[in-house]
Amino acid sequence: MIIFTVPGFSMIEHRITDYLQYLRFEKRYAQHTLSAYEKDLSQFSEYINAQFGLDDERIITHFHIRSWLATHKEQGLEATSINRKLSVINTFYKYLLKQQAVKKNPARQLHAIRKAERLPTYLKEPETDRLLEELQFDEGFKGFTDRMICELLYQTGMRRSELVNLKENDVEKSLKQIRILGKGNKERLVPVSPMLLETLAEYTAEKQKLPVHDESHLLVLESGQPLYAGYIYRIVKKYLSTTTTLKKKSPHVLRHTFATHLLNNGANIQAIKDLLGHSSLAATQVYTHNNIDKLKEIHKNNHPRG
Repeated sequence: MIIFTVPGFSMIEHRITDYLQYLRFEKRYAQHTLSAYEKDLSQFSEYINAQFGLDDERIITHFHIRSWLATHKEQGLEATSINRKLSVINTFYKYLLKQQAVKKNPARQLHAIRKAERLPTYLKEPETDRLLEELQFDEGFKGFTDRMICELLYQTGMRRSELVNLKENDVEKSLKQIRILGKGNKERLVPVSPMLLETLAEYTAEKQKLPVHDESHLLVLESGQPLYAGYIYRIVKKYLSTTTTLKKKSPHVLRHTFATHLLNNGANIQAIKDLLGHSSLAATQVYTHNNIDKLKEIHKNNHPRG
């Protein structure tokens, strides 16, 4: 494989650039994912150059990778974040193997850090009712947008990034479903209620009254520009703060709530997996722990010897 070098760039930096171009144009990774990959790979390249004087991916070993990860552990970075960095290095070397740029993948000799199991944080049903039925959102189009953010996250279980990219034509009114483009560009269909579809139609009509508005994205700001991830996070945190005492108040709480409420009301775990867009059942099975906790509570409150 021929590399066209740029003065001032090391060999590994060229490889990283090629890899990011591959992820952008062939794998179609989302921009926020590309930014995360670029940050991790750049940090890794800078570290091995500064600490070991290396600039060639072919002579990097698992020792160098472990040393880099250890610095993050010493800084108090959580296991989830360290494992993500290891995963980025692993997929980078898989790409290099495919390109025949290296003969082995040194990251394969390292194992992910075992994480303490954390149960998903979710709202209880009365809290969800308070959020979506009793809470007063701000007046005008902004308040309408804020309410639709909370409604869609809870009623579909979609991720924040999926909501940002949701298009008007993803709402299939005649089929009573929303098409969601998830991780790895995998599409899934989530059924929605007629009431939500009517509210979305009202929202779209109000959006068209704005002087300027993005005609493709479903939800937009008062300025007419598409939503962005930071705005969604702030809005969800703002309104959850008025409805729950949970410590965590992120958009993902509404995704967890969607899944947990389905499970608590008898939904099949495989169906929940498909609705969430999980690639494996293992990622979905964590919700069964919450279900067991609810069963224990029911037993305690209702059984004569509970």
